[in-house]
Amino acid sequence: MSPLQIIEHPLFRARQIEVYIKRDDLIHPIISGNKWRKLKGNLSYAKAKGLRGILSFGGAYSNHLHALAYACQQQELAAKAIIRGEPEYLSNYTLSWATHWGLEPIFVDRQTYRQREQAEYLAALAAQFPDHLIVPEGGSNELALSGLAELVDELNQQISYDTLMLPVGSGGTIAGIIYADQCQHQILGVAVLKQAEYLRNNINQLLPTSQNQTAKTFNSWQLLTEFHRGGYGKFSDQDCLRLTEFIAATGVPFEPIYSGKMVLALLDLIAQGHFPAGHKIVLLHTGGLQGLGGQIERGLLPNEFIKVVQSHLPSAPQVQ
Repeated sequence: MSPLQIIEHPLFRARQIEVYIKRDDLIHPIISGNKWRKLKGNLSYAKAKGLRGILSFGGAYSNHLHALAYACQQQELAAKAIIRGEPEYLSNYTLSWATHWGLEPIFVDRQTYRQREQAEYLAALAAQFPDHLIVPEGGSNELALSGLAELVDELNQQISYDTLMLPVGSGGTIAGIIYADQCQHQILGVAVLKQAEYLRNNINQLLPTSQNQTAKTFNSWQLLTEFHRGGYGKFSDQDCLRLTEFIAATGVPFEPIYSGKMVLALLDLIAQGHFPAGHKIVLLHTGGLQGLGGQIERGLLPNEFIKVVQSHLPSAPQVQ
């Protein structure tokens, strides 16, 4: 069970809001946050079916592929990845560790990568790798939902709250939480990429349905699409400054791609009076701190931000 802690901040006190954070970033130094929650069911399924490994998709700095490589190595499963980019990326912070743990990279151009959800392309991959489970980009599929149900059970044991906030990239995490929560709480997803309205349909498609229960039954959630800060992987110097101040004040590390955007959205919403006094909010820290290594490598982060997160950068253990 990942810990839950209260966050103190002048804005929260001024607006009489209680804010807590579910520290899924502390689940494991490598397979942390929602990556482990989503991989758990896929790994169990692959083992139960006697498959040789898992094939998935991602970019050259993918948190998902980083976690997949280590998790498969620990479970004695092969890991393959269709990667958007060039082989020169193999030496970066993320892929150098992923390949160290046994990931087999398959680099493709952007046009080919865009086919990753198309039935014909997936059928060809299944024929080429019949002994591998094919897992979507980000790990978001029905097998991922059970891991998120465990998260909701943990939260219900830890605290009574009104709203759960989390960053949303592919939709699997929020879908699992919506289904497990069964409309007991308000769930706010902060989309981290531009033009993310399509994710609402993805989320609904991931929600299990039955004769008496449809996706429309789950109506206590919202996807906030206006807090992407410019698009996936985009953030301004001002965003980094605000996040730097928040990390320094709270002692909780964030990266600016996922959970950091959730934090900035929270600050904006509270300042706008979105939540009433006495409201109790839980933030879900979805991990992904390994991504800081690649951002530092590429010179994307200001020195002030690096200073406050440097000690929180995860170290990668050697293969056991």
